[in-house]
Amino acid sequence: MARDYYGTLGIRQDADAAEIKRAYRKLARELHPDVNPDEAAQVRFREVTTAYEVLSDPQKRKIVDMGGDPMGAPGGAGGRDPFAGGAGGFGLGDIMDAFFGAAGGTGGGRGPRSRVQPGSDALLRIQMTLEECFAGISREITVDTAVLCDLCRGSGCVAGTSPVTCDTCGGRGEVQSVQRSFLGQVVTARPCPTCRGLGETIPDPCTRCSGEGRVRSRRTITVKIPAGVADGMRVRLSGQGEVGPGGGPAGDLYVEVEELAHSSFEREGAHLHCTIRVPMTTAALGAVLPLETLDGTVDVDLTAGTQSDTELVMSGRGLPRLRSTGRVDGRGDLHVHIEVEVPTRLDARQTELLRELAQLRGEDEHTLASANGRGGGLFSKFRGRR
Repeated sequence: MARDYYGTLGIRQDADAAEIKRAYRKLARELHPDVNPDEAAQVRFREVTTAYEVLSDPQKRKIVDMGGDPMGAPGGAGGRDPFAGGAGGFGLGDIMDAFFGAAGGTGGGRGPRSRVQPGSDALLRIQMTLEECFAGISREITVDTAVLCDLCRGSGCVAGTSPVTCDTCGGRGEVQSVQRSFLGQVVTARPCPTCRGLGETIPDPCTRCSGEGRVRSRRTITVKIPAGVADGMRVRLSGQGEVGPGGGPAGDLYVEVEELAHSSFEREGAHLHCTIRVPMTTAALGAVLPLETLDGTVDVDLTAGTQSDTELVMSGRGLPRLRSTGRVDGRGDLHVHIEVEVPTRLDARQTELLRELAQLRGEDEHTLASANGRGGGLFSKFRGRR
């Protein structure tokens, strides 16, 4: 009895190639052994990959639509195990490599590999200012990737034609040779040199893609970068990467953020740091200073007698905290570092006023020298720290 390949993927019989790819990718991500180690899920994954191979092949799909089962014939491709030898090293980074890698094996009895293969992921870097990282942006970017051939729609054939069974290997995708040894006859198999292991050839390849089912193209897409991103973070655009050979499912496009240095602020995660330089008189008398931040002006309240290296923390005035889920959870803090500047160039009147202030405060050189002579004052404090 023929298997219900459409039901296995959960699609209608009139589903187009794009719907078949989407259904397979969705199920493969749920059932892949790296995600779901349950034995029943692995069995289901084998069924799903087999269904995808059949329905993505026009000839095999035609057999299904006529009530047959292209995977049920003896010696055919039926029963191929996507976890068979040669497909080791399953990784979540390319979750469908298990299927396509195993299908491409050349061991005896596994039959031809699929012409349809998944595309590669692509990486693009964009530069963003600190202000853009704070607010998030929506930007148009230009990518140069492999896209589905719009002339043959991925089939690789001229309109009205289709692939034919390879005359060299008879559709098996491999050729065998027999050699005699002292142990007897040894049969070895290798990929068919004519069809490259596909089991079929294209007599009339598409004039645009030369039978690849994909072409290089430059296109513009819009990417939304959330608020709170930091240098090195990546945004994934599903299905916007390279289309695979034979019109296979497209990989993903990753957009990596390169954050530019800011002239006033330094970033520490979701926190911001800045330095305000104030005159000695301002630090002594106190003041309210306006500070231009990433989202408006705030007042920095300096109390009288503020010392250099004082750090003022303004809660919730930093960047949005972007979680791994893509949600924003509050904001960081703004750390304002105070640096008191001592004047280096004084005119005669300014010098006179400072000397008068020093005398009034008992900080002139005669007072300090006298205090030091009595065993107290400035130098005694230094000695006490040793």
